[in-house]
Amino acid sequence: MDLGGWLRRLGLEQYEAAFRENEIDDTVLPNLTAEDLKDLGVGIVGHRRKLLDAIAALRAEAGARAPLSDASSATCKTTKDTAERRQVTVMFSDLVGSTSLSARMDPEDLREIISAYQTCIADTVRRFGGFVAKYMGDGVLIYFGYPQAHEDDAERAVRAGLEAIGAVGALEFSVPLQTRIGIATGLVVVGDLIGTGSAQERAIVGETPNLAARLQSVAKANAVVIAESTRRLLGNLFDLADLGLHDLKGIDAPTRAWAVLQVSSVESRFEAFHGSGLTELVGRQEELDFLLRRWRRAASGEGQVVLLAGEPGIGKSRLIAALQERLQIELHTSLRYFCSPQRVDSAFYPIVTQLERAAGFLREHTPEEQLDKLAALLAPASPPQEDQALLAELLSIPFKGRFLPFQLTPRGKKEKTFEALLRQLHGLALQRPVLMLFEDVHWIDPSSRELLDLVVERVQHLPVLLVITFRPEFERIWAGQAHVTMLSLDRLDRREGAALVQQLIGEGTLTSDVVSEIVARTDGVPLFLEELTKAVLEADDRGAKTALSRVSATALAIPATLHASLMARLDRLGSPVKEVAQVSAAIGREFSYELLQAVAQRNSAELDKALHQLVSAELIFRRGMPPDAEYSFKHALVQDAAYSTLLRGARHKLHARIGKALEQLFPELGSIEPELLAHHFTEAGEAEIAISYWLKAGRRAAGRSADEEAVRHLRRGLEMLMMLPHSTQKDQQELEFQLALGTPLAAQHGYGNPLVGAARDRAIALCEKLGDTEHLLPSLYGQYAYCIASGRIPKALEYSQRCQSLAAHTGDRAARLIAHRAMGASLLEMGEFEAAKAQLEQILAIDRIEMDQALSVLYLADPHSSGLAYLALSLWALGYPDQAVAARQKAIKHALDANHANTSGIVGIYAGAQLSVLLGKMADVKNYVENLNAQLGSRVPLWAISCGQILSGWAIGCAERLEDGIALMKHGIHAAEQQVRFHSPHYHSLLAVLQARAGDMQGSLSAIRKATELIADTGEYLWQADVLRIEGELRLLFGASMEAEAILVQALELARKQRGRSFELRVAMSMARLWRDRGKRNEARELLAPIYDWFTEGFDTRDLKEAKALLEELT
Repeated sequence: MDLGGWLRRLGLEQYEAAFRENEIDDTVLPNLTAEDLKDLGVGIVGHRRKLLDAIAALRAEAGARAPLSDASSATCKTTKDTAERRQVTVMFSDLVGSTSLSARMDPEDLREIISAYQTCIADTVRRFGGFVAKYMGDGVLIYFGYPQAHEDDAERAVRAGLEAIGAVGALEFSVPLQTRIGIATGLVVVGDLIGTGSAQERAIVGETPNLAARLQSVAKANAVVIAESTRRLLGNLFDLADLGLHDLKGIDAPTRAWAVLQVSSVESRFEAFHGSGLTELVGRQEELDFLLRRWRRAASGEGQVVLLAGEPGIGKSRLIAALQERLQIELHTSLRYFCSPQRVDSAFYPIVTQLERAAGFLREHTPEEQLDKLAALLAPASPPQEDQALLAELLSIPFKGRFLPFQLTPRGKKEKTFEALLRQLHGLALQRPVLMLFEDVHWIDPSSRELLDLVVERVQHLPVLLVITFRPEFERIWAGQAHVTMLSLDRLDRREGAALVQQLIGEGTLTSDVVSEIVARTDGVPLFLEELTKAVLEADDRGAKTALSRVSATALAIPATLHASLMARLDRLGSPVKEVAQVSAAIGREFSYELLQAVAQRNSAELDKALHQLVSAELIFRRGMPPDAEYSFKHALVQDAAYSTLLRGARHKLHARIGKALEQLFPELGSIEPELLAHHFTEAGEAEIAISYWLKAGRRAAGRSADEEAVRHLRRGLEMLMMLPHSTQKDQQELEFQLALGTPLAAQHGYGNPLVGAARDRAIALCEKLGDTEHLLPSLYGQYAYCIASGRIPKALEYSQRCQSLAAHTGDRAARLIAHRAMGASLLEMGEFEAAKAQLEQILAIDRIEMDQALSVLYLADPHSSGLAYLALSLWALGYPDQAVAARQKAIKHALDANHANTSGIVGIYAGAQLSVLLGKMADVKNYVENLNAQLGSRVPLWAISCGQILSGWAIGCAERLEDGIALMKHGIHAAEQQVRFHSPHYHSLLAVLQARAGDMQGSLSAIRKATELIADTGEYLWQADVLRIEGELRLLFGASMEAEAILVQALELARKQRGRSFELRVAMSMARLWRDRGKRNEARELLAPIYDWFTEGFDTRDLKEAKALLEELT
């Protein structure tokens, strides 16, 4: 077909360039709608009307030959396979009773009926943007949303179905014709070329077409039946009847079906989709205050116009609703006008529907009743009779006999109608202020637009506030007048977005991480926030009151309610532009011109043109100019929409090109951002390359204490590795992953988490299988760390001994460092203080060198810093508090040099806060915890957060804020139990002391019993003497003096056996007080004095001060 010639014959050759730029050919031309023509730049109504009539003639000409599906028409011109994933609303229509007709009619007559039926269905659905995919006997298969998506495809399908019923019924044959229609919505693969020659067509694959066909069989004659998936997209736009669940052939689960009764009487699209109520207004107070100020000026007689602009879903209608809510208590008249995407060529559509609603018309009203209601509506403004007649005609109400007929030209009648409507507005405004709302004028019809131009001009002298809402692409011709103000709505910020999500959750709970993910993906657009939050909550079936702490990628996919509108924006730009958007989306939210040019397989002119159109459509932003330009998608969901249409095969090829281009253009990325390359090669299915990059990414993240990222990268690589066939190389690679995984897992979940133990066990098994002695030490050490943290102290000592044997065998300096640290910590926890000190002091004999920095990652912590932290605790237990403080200072210095989060945690908690508790320096406890949090911020290991809470709680409780301290300790203990059992007996015994001081004796006894049980269970004898001492003192409070004395004797013997002088001093003081109270002052002094005299340092510590004071009292 000669497109240029066709346009010239119509006298519209000026549009040829636009048609060709948008790839309009004779396969697309017959399906163009009025909205498509507006997108092509055909702004003049007369030109649009000419084109639509000519397009209808083309379809009629094709229909005279034989009904031809849009799909067949398209495929006869091109053999390009353009299959893609789409959300499509599928309609299946069927001629009722065709089987019985075939039995009693001549085949030629039946052929004529079926042909007319199919043509009727095709013409009807095409007016609503439907794509006739296939004629199937007496049925027709139609797609809405392919090849051109619209934001309201589901609504278009249902409206087309209702209209098709009437159109088929109007066909004149010897027998009345009826149809039944089924409609379903879902994800499909559509566009694959199947068949050959004249039988070639574009197939659709997925459950949706079958579901639509099966629903059609459920429908009664002249009925439209829709699936639940379609119903969810319609809000309250239609009145529906629930047909219940049906077992449909080929559909696994029972399916709920709905019959469409009629278009509902809901006032606006906004109300149709918010029928269950509105959320509180978030982030729009400033804009609402602005509108209220304009209202005050208007109400005083100084008419105002506000042009309210914003992208789809930004909250224009919600702001209007808030304005109406605020004005409910004020006397005023409210007029609301709504434009519709289906009515862009229906003259005066928003005016007509507003008058019908205001008059209270019902379908069953007679013309006389309608005229009476219209007269009652207009009466307050006292219009002349001619105005009533003009408006009656505007509303298509027959009025013969009631009013005189008009003797006017069409243009004259239109102008008189304008005057009548303006007089009506003027009359209402004279009685009370008017709030006039004209919404979605980007869909306004030309006649209403003419009227609105006049209204904007007239209201400046009336007490009227006119608010006009539209999308950014609408031409703002009214701006610049003195009484006209622009108000553009911006996106919500992250805080406001989170607040909106919290409102939507209601009684349910989402963790802050999930809320942050939703906010990040929706870019502050309220509609996106609402729909994605609902989708996440619906995907989670654990109940409204269950905290959803993580969310699947499926749940965070584009909600069905947004899919069509996002795809519509891309489809309107044409295939070449959309393909560039798809490539860009595969690269990422942000992408450079240089990289896109390398992978897009287009010349610079084509690429520049496509990018310019994407920028002009505000789908992407640009910084700089090509070839140095950087781009980013305006919304993450737009990126997702573009990417989601790609089939797996196309994605694989595209990501492979991106990965290779990145390696060539930016070779340094392999070192500084290996996870990016890993991602692209993973999506490309190139496992071996991807695995190596995931390992690099995991190691790099772990080296920066980015533990969560490290675990994520390493697990991705392991998942891919496990899919490879068994081999020695695979075992070697797995060993590298398991070794790298242990440290960040421990930092993220706690050393004692079973995930850590499993990783270490697997690493040891792989070392032994491969005969790998080089990696056996870190594997054994890792398992030692898991055992000691999880409360398996004897087992930890076994692994420490294996580390020491291996170090002795190799003589390696680093191995000796690690073995001494492991043995020292294990012996400390066993309560063998002198042996622990001897091992840990060996670390001091090994000078620290720069290469030790790498040991922090491989062995969970810097061996010098952490070894000194445990040495400080050993020295305190042995009775050397000043030397313990000196060891702490060295540990802190080494930790600062190491710059490793877990190392800082060990030093800050154990050598810092916990040693301060033992020294009785309560102010220092809080300082160490706060400094650790300030130093590391979000990198503080979880176990350190929990232990810091426990120790801070103790310090707070000791400062007479008992309840606060107890609450914080309990919270910390509960959290710590999920991560480590390290020092748990000590923490429970401290809690018991505070509870006793608060008068909770039962809670106190329960806590001390727990401490005793933990010692027996874990073998952590470090704290046993102190736990026994506290238990003895609690028994005294209950009046069990003899029992208390027996326990204190046991504690004293144990402390002496362990040579734990500091513990011995504490027990001796408790025993001395008991004997003092019994009158045995000499015995008390003789018990306490020798141990006090043994000390040579630490006399400013709490224990030694109290011992001195007690001795003075006993003397």
